Amino acid sequence: MGKFDEYNIDLKGLQTDTSEFEFQLDSLFFTHIDAPEIQKGNIQAKLKVVRQSQAFELTFHCEGYVIVQCDRCLDEMEQSITAHDKLKVKFGDKYADEGDDIVIIPESEGAINVAWFLYEFIVLAVPMKHVHPVGKCNKSMTGQLRKHLVTSDEEMSDEETSAVEDGSVEEESNGQQPIDPRWEGLKEIIDNN
Repeated sequence: MGKFDEYNIDLKGLQTDTSEFEFQLDSLFFTHIDAPEIQKGNIQAKLKVVRQSQAFELTFHCEGYVIVQCDRCLDEMEQSITAHDKLKVKFGDKYADEGDDIVIIPESEGAINVAWFLYEFIVLAVPMKHVHPVGKCNKSMTGQLRKHLVTSDEEMSDEETSAVEDGSVEEESNGQQPIDPRWEGLKEIIDNN
């Protein structure tokens, strides 16, 4: 038995026009997929297959969590996931991807394996930014971040410290860099003229 045999859906063999399937996607599933984006998680996936006149409509609903790296402290964190996606499957001579979420499978086989589709839908549901809630990041890493954000010998204010911890520090993202204190003296000369 192969790693992903349980994700085979025999479309030709479906007895009714509407069928439902459930899958529990745990860390073993993500390990078997062997893709770099997600390695661990626990997702409950439901699949509804509806036979139409010349195609099958597959509706996926995934809910649970995956383990991803925090963008701020680089520690692992749980990221909640909810995904709702559709895929249309048609029979043809050979495998093809027509775009617009339409897949063609050989009529001679009559089955589709949905493991990779489940993985892709989950990866697409992961937000671009994933950070721990305020105060939950690795303390030593936020300390290092705080150390590198300070541009003078003065301590960070409480407001600046909380900005580092909640991820709202945007100095690099908006293109403004802290001003080198040595330039302050030159600014005074220009202002006096």
